[in-house]
Amino acid sequence: MAGGLVALLDDVAALARLAAASVDDIGAAAGRAGVKAAGVVVDDAAVTPRYVQGFDPARELSVIRRIATGSLRNKLVFILPAALLLSQFLPWLLTPILMVGGTYLCFEGAEKLWEKFGPGHHAPQAPVAAAAGADHEATMVAGAIRTDFILSAEIMVIALNEVSDEPFVSRALILVVVALGITALVYGAVGLIVKMDDIGLHLAQRTSAVAQRVGRGLVVAMPVFLRVLAAVGVVAMLWVGGHILLVGIDDLGWSAPYDAVHHVEEAVGGGAAGWLVNTGFSAVLGVVAGAVAVAVMHLVPRRRHA
Repeated sequence: MAGGLVALLDDVAALARLAAASVDDIGAAAGRAGVKAAGVVVDDAAVTPRYVQGFDPARELSVIRRIATGSLRNKLVFILPAALLLSQFLPWLLTPILMVGGTYLCFEGAEKLWEKFGPGHHAPQAPVAAAAGADHEATMVAGAIRTDFILSAEIMVIALNEVSDEPFVSRALILVVVALGITALVYGAVGLIVKMDDIGLHLAQRTSAVAQRVGRGLVVAMPVFLRVLAAVGVVAMLWVGGHILLVGIDDLGWSAPYDAVHHVEEAVGGGAAGWLVNTGFSAVLGVVAGAVAVAVMHLVPRRRHA
């Protein structure tokens, strides 16, 4: 009897070790997949704060919480099941879908450049909560969630593509971890960014001279930081979108562009220099693809109606 109990305990311990190893593997795979989607994550974090501008500071965190809830619903209820079904039954569609999303990112980045530097350019107007009330807040939240859907879909498909060789259940668990982790990261960062000026104002009213200087510094620095973050978001869209297209073209059978970039990476010795080369070429491709998309979506229709 004692021997049977020891054997049972050994089996339980072995299962526990196996479960712990599986959890570690899923966590590591989710981390790798999340890193691959980092550029889109940066863009997501850069885009969202503008939807909160103009609200009463007391409502900002509530609005962000509603957007984060919608983002999580996008990922877990709509995008994850569709992505898993595609990966299971139509895996060859993942690359074209990634490329469509990459083209959209290039379009968004190039359109922002056109708005800033093109003929008759002007600073894009951020959504402002000029009208108070629940209806206006609901409209702003709905707009943010729609924008998030596209970025979330790209994040999830990039993550799925990174772990496409994993078993189905592992893929599902990894994507759940990615969805939860990235949503917490993005909207936690957005909440901190949005409230940073309030923190600065609070510190500026303290009696400590050091706290006052820090508070005034935060208040002055936050508008600059938001502009830098917006610029980083544009660069991230062009870089990530261009890289998706570069790799996708190679996967679909036209290897010349990717091979050329790879040769230059090797010529500079790889490492950080190689990464910069790849990033630079990807960004250039993103600008070109985005410019074509902007022309198709905006300039051609205007000429047709002229």
